[in-house]
Amino acid sequence: MDAGKITLKQLRRLVALAETGHFRRAAERCGVSQPSLSAQIEALEEALGVRLVERGGAGATLTPVGREVVARARIALEAAQGVADLAAAAREGPVGAIRLGAKPTLGPYLLPHVVAALHAKRRALKLYIREAPPRVLERELAEGVHDVILAQLPAAGAELEARPLFREPLYLAVAADHPLAAKRRIASEDLAGLEVLSLSPAFHLHDQIEALARAHGARLNRDYEGTSLDALRQMAGMGMGVTILPALYAHSEIREGSEVVVRRFAFGAPYRTIGLVWRKSAGRAPAYEEIAETAREVAAALIARIGAATRGA
Repeated sequence: MDAGKITLKQLRRLVALAETGHFRRAAERCGVSQPSLSAQIEALEEALGVRLVERGGAGATLTPVGREVVARARIALEAAQGVADLAAAAREGPVGAIRLGAKPTLGPYLLPHVVAALHAKRRALKLYIREAPPRVLERELAEGVHDVILAQLPAAGAELEARPLFREPLYLAVAADHPLAAKRRIASEDLAGLEVLSLSPAFHLHDQIEALARAHGARLNRDYEGTSLDALRQMAGMGMGVTILPALYAHSEIREGSEVVVRRFAFGAPYRTIGLVWRKSAGRAPAYEEIAETAREVAAALIARIGAATRGA
């Protein structure tokens, strides 16, 4: 074995192959051609002197030693990213470029305010923002695609550091001509028998909506699972069911005279807890802490403003 011939690029390709189980999909994730990825895997096998992957068509199954190598490769890649983060922190401090991942049910309604506040404080700080479903964000954070992510807490993984930012209320959304639209507050018994629309299980919000429906006698519509909050709002507006929407989205997208209205709950107001999450091995924790503090201040002001508006509704 020649350990000197093992590269981080090869390890990244192997981890991608392990997670997709398919050469083409792994190549697409890595942004390379399939022959290039295959050649990298073969070079790694040659350097190690063992077979890592059983090949069958485009599919791929790890050998027992391949699974062990992947486990250690993840540790090595995380450590390498930590070294890069540490160097960036020493070189740039709380400035420079930071890659932030956000889910589409939150990012567009919070981040413009956070970015403006950060820019006023740290003009040299650049945030590169990328949206993805939450479970994808969590995987990509571990892979080093993102430096930090805005995520619903709790975040799984002992290797992660999380800072709670705020609790975002959830509202019931119904068509403007729905009987419940005439009520100012929604009681538990109001939900009994209702047809509830939800996002797909790729979103953490799905689990909350499902639990809320079950607890109060509503029925989750499993024939339709939305891919966006806009889709849920439009379906509710057409009278195809009711749904649950986060406060920041509702405040941003639903106006007076809309086909949909939102109502607060009269019982133990449901909410989701949002936090900023990064890898413990990252070397730019001070910069991430500053982003977290700014986001916390911005979100507190937004939530307070929304609360005042809904109390007066």
